[in-house]
Amino acid sequence: MDTKRCFTNHFDDYQGSLLAGHCEEAVAPLVTATIERILQELPPLEGSAEARGATAGASGCDGGLYSGVAGVAYMLYHVSQSPLFAAARERYLCSAKRLIDACARAEEWGEPDADTRAAFLLGGAGVYAVATLVYHAMGRSDYVQPLGKFRALSAVCAPVSFLECGSDELFVGRAGYLCAALVLKQKLAQEVLTPAQIKSICQGILDSGKQYAMKKRKPFPLMYSYYGTEYLGIAYLFAKAYLVSKKPQYLDTCIRCGELTWQKGLLKKGPGICHGVAGSAYVFLLLYRLTGNSKYIYRAQRFAQFLFTEEFKAGSRVLESIYSLYEGFSGTVCFLIDLLQPNQAEFPLFSVFV
Repeated sequence: MDTKRCFTNHFDDYQGSLLAGHCEEAVAPLVTATIERILQELPPLEGSAEARGATAGASGCDGGLYSGVAGVAYMLYHVSQSPLFAAARERYLCSAKRLIDACARAEEWGEPDADTRAAFLLGGAGVYAVATLVYHAMGRSDYVQPLGKFRALSAVCAPVSFLECGSDELFVGRAGYLCAALVLKQKLAQEVLTPAQIKSICQGILDSGKQYAMKKRKPFPLMYSYYGTEYLGIAYLFAKAYLVSKKPQYLDTCIRCGELTWQKGLLKKGPGICHGVAGSAYVFLLLYRLTGNSKYIYRAQRFAQFLFTEEFKAGSRVLESIYSLYEGFSGTVCFLIDLLQPNQAEFPLFSVFV
């Protein structure tokens, strides 16, 4: 990796004790202050007077869960579910509802790209999934309305090549839609898709992977691409493979990914969870849950510490969506919450433990 893409990690590694000052009393005010900053940074929402005066495409509802305010709504939902922030639970849920309602209206009233209707991170499926979670957390029986809209999108995924850019990955493809369904099942404690729907989507992923592998003459039976680039996964792929198979070589590979992350994971692209410092730190929380080794909590603490240093502020890339879940500080908030409860920590909207 080009060292210009990351800061040099000058931290001493784990010596047998965690960092002092990373307890609830120290981190909670930092989380609260960051949330308030995020809410102040939000762009105008669809339907508001500010949005009507903004340039086309500048609404905060653009970008789905990835870079739009739908991701902020998920962050607020995530914080509201932590017992450490019980006092602010209702306020955060009300703010989340306001944001996700605006995004749902944009899906209904606007002209969404047909290609992203079933997209998890960049389109309608993610919006309806988070709306379902927020409504359910508020005790509203009408959570079944966005849930129904989410379910209806399963038919969009049916054609083997329903997207030209790649029909199977996490952002806009079938894998993302299934991931959203799994998150909903986990959080709602109920089935979301029928066995027939799940089988149909999984079969589509298999058929697509076989077709691509044959077309590209790959030496293995399945392969996928997104906008012409072939992806298999990072640490999370090997973590899931280990949890399913119990083969130690997958855990060993995941641990090696963690070592590389410790060396090169202080990325200059920002604080987010996609390609930023918080995303790197989530690898350590994953490894802690897999191994129980406190070294990984320590490393996550060090990366959290770095996020608020002058070196990071001065040297990281300036982001347009500083409030967002995947590129900005909403993802950082989710990470800080999970750092306080590492036994339940999981990458936002993507659990390998279910």
